Amino acid sequence: MTQEYTAQSVTADGHEPRTGSRVRTLLGRWRRDSGVWRRGIILAIAAVLVALLMIFHAQIPNRIGNLGSLTETFLPWLGLTVPVLLVPALLRRSATALIALLLPAVIWLNLFGGLLVGKSGVGGDLTVATHNVNAGNPDPQGTASSLAESGADVLALEELQASDVPAYEKALADTFKYHSVQGTVGLWSKYPLTGTAPVDIRLGWVRAMRSTVTTPHGPVAVYVAHLPSVRVKLHAGFTANQRDNSADALGEAIADERIGRVILLGDLNGTMNDRSLNAVTSQMRSTQGAAGDGYGFSWPASFPLARIDQIMVKGVEPTSSWTLPRTDSDHLPIAARVQLS
Repeated sequence: MTQEYTAQSVTADGHEPRTGSRVRTLLGRWRRDSGVWRRGIILAIAAVLVALLMIFHAQIPNRIGNLGSLTETFLPWLGLTVPVLLVPALLRRSATALIALLLPAVIWLNLFGGLLVGKSGVGGDLTVATHNVNAGNPDPQGTASSLAESGADVLALEELQASDVPAYEKALADTFKYHSVQGTVGLWSKYPLTGTAPVDIRLGWVRAMRSTVTTPHGPVAVYVAHLPSVRVKLHAGFTANQRDNSADALGEAIADERIGRVILLGDLNGTMNDRSLNAVTSQMRSTQGAAGDGYGFSWPASFPLARIDQIMVKGVEPTSSWTLPRTDSDHLPIAARVQLS
């Protein structure tokens, strides 16, 4: 008589079967289960739909509530659907669902797996940082003091409240010899600033600026920008049209820049995946994508879900990129080191 072991059976010497034996037993049960291919069809369909969403996200139209941009903003999080669907697929013992889940898993790894590998290197001769300090920040001086200790040579601040500017100027004065505030954005630097002026991003008030930073390795054009905020509303969808128009204007200004080395610092209220920022992202590199460790999500500070604060470069080589410790803002500050020479 043939004896068949179960997960609770023991071997002839009185010991429990090894893991490999248990796996073979489980697979044997699945092979004898005639419904293993019929169950989980809905789970398999869901997996395929997620895969199609990741592949064809660029074809999702923006005409209806900017749905395409909204999807692209949180595109990396679609990877969470794989473990979410994996659990019921295993519980239902569905081979169909498990095989289907390979599709979104492979696609996600192809799109975002590279960000899981640390790209941060050594070297670089200029450290830059940017921070949306939040107009309602209860401790501007504490925030500025924290940023002064970041090691940045050039620091950009966004969402500056006029009444708080003196506090930032005082706290940063010992670290940065030069600075300029234009509207609600400002630039602090250890090196001289020249040609500083607002940049028109079609808002009617100043939320962007440009300055030439004269570093020991030559001039660098530095742009600071705070693009308009976006909202998700039930009746209107992803309201991002004003931001998109400002992004186009910022892209035009950067395209007309005569200095070959350009650094953009700021809160763009959008991710590198968002097609509506193409006027900027098509001509510049993200330091996080090129030399960062992980995703570098910056907002919201309490539980970062997206990287909407950006450091982007053109004609400059990023060597490392990282997020800085949290301040009293709802954004995390971010920093990068770049090679100019």
